Amino acid sequence: MSAAVPEAIAETQKPPSPARELWRDFKRNRGALIGLALIAVLLFCAVFADVIAPYSPSEQYRDATLKAPSLQAVGGHVFVLGTDPVGRDVLSRLIHGTRLSLLIGIVSVGLSLSIGVVLGLFAGFFRGAAEFTIMRLMDIMLALPSLLLAVAVVAILGPGLMNAMYAIAIVMLPHFVRLTRAAVIGEMGKDYVAASRIAGAGTARLMFDTVLPNCAAPLIVQATLGFSTAILDAAALGFLGLGAQPPTPEWGSMLASALEFIQSAWWVVTLPGLAILVSVLAFNLMGDGLRDALDPRLKR
Repeated sequence: MSAAVPEAIAETQKPPSPARELWRDFKRNRGALIGLALIAVLLFCAVFADVIAPYSPSEQYRDATLKAPSLQAVGGHVFVLGTDPVGRDVLSRLIHGTRLSLLIGIVSVGLSLSIGVVLGLFAGFFRGAAEFTIMRLMDIMLALPSLLLAVAVVAILGPGLMNAMYAIAIVMLPHFVRLTRAAVIGEMGKDYVAASRIAGAGTARLMFDTVLPNCAAPLIVQATLGFSTAILDAAALGFLGLGAQPPTPEWGSMLASALEFIQSAWWVVTLPGLAILVSVLAFNLMGDGLRDALDPRLKR
């Protein structure tokens, strides 16, 4: 019994795991929890869009064009959020648009993050000409307005969903490069890096196995916030006719196709705008919560 008591005390005094500590700090921020809940709803809608959407997003009901939101049946169909100018159900298109918007965020942020981390590592490790070339190129890209740069890239590649994703990834690239380089330079002077060098670790191992994991926290936060930027830029490109092309149910293109009915049919413009607002707000709230939880200086 006397040996079991110290072991029990040691178990109770055992520090929490990193994941549990992160969740403990994250849930202190109510706004972050709201953002996480909204993102969970968006993910549910994206995954089960074919199940929960009442109708096909491209099916047209000619006898119910520009039908206002109502619970009354029209031709045997109920359009809770109304219909668009060609008679398509707005609710179904919003639900399927959630899948498309999250896909744009995943692809754009994934491409930008992977390329930006590699370039930032090279700029942080190989100082001199390599760093100067990479960082000056990133400065030139940052000097251009993000939407203008995205429009220029899409104009070169051609309008379309995939090209819009590439353009958004290019627009976000400088942020990941600069963030990675700053984090790498901050880690290079620490003792564990010198110890790894003395132990015989090569450059590639130092870059990807030793230094990069310790730079992950700010990159995770930036990637989360990058989702909101990707959704906004994709909506802007779709609104300009350079992103997803009709009849694809993308929120920006839905706004563009219904712009002329903004006074006569408020729902066809207001509801896609609210969908963009809620999704961007959700990712920003969660990103702020992650930043507070991962940065020891911001913990209360």
